Amino acid sequence: MADEKKNQKQQGQINIELDEKVAEGTYSNLAIINHSVSEFVVDFVNIMPGVPKSKVKSRIILTPQHAKRLLKAMADNVSRFENAHGEIKDYEQPPMPLNFGPTGQA
Repeated sequence: MADEKKNQKQQGQINIELDEKVAEGTYSNLAIINHSVSEFVVDFVNIMPGVPKSKVKSRIILTPQHAKRLLKAMADNVSRFENAHGEIKDYEQPPMPLNFGPTGQA
C-alpha cells in the first residue's frame, strides 16, 4: 500500500535537471520581443556602454499560452519582490539604436 501511494505521488512530479553551464546563467540588460500568430520569440542581449555592437546571448521561443503564463509569473514575482524589498524604480532610458526592427522590447 505504501509503494502504491509513493508511485501515485511520483507520477505527478517532474524531474528537472540543471547542468552546470546553464546554472551559471547569462546576464542580460535588454530583451527584444517579437511574435507571430503561433509563437513569441524573446532574445536576450547584453548591451555595454560605448560598444556599438552586441550579440543575442540567448533566445527563448514560447507558444502564446506559455508567453501569457510567463507574463503572469513575472508579474507575481515582481509583486512579491516589491512587497519584501520595496518598489523597483523604473528609470527612463533613452531609446537604444538597433539595427533590426523589434516589435517590442523590455
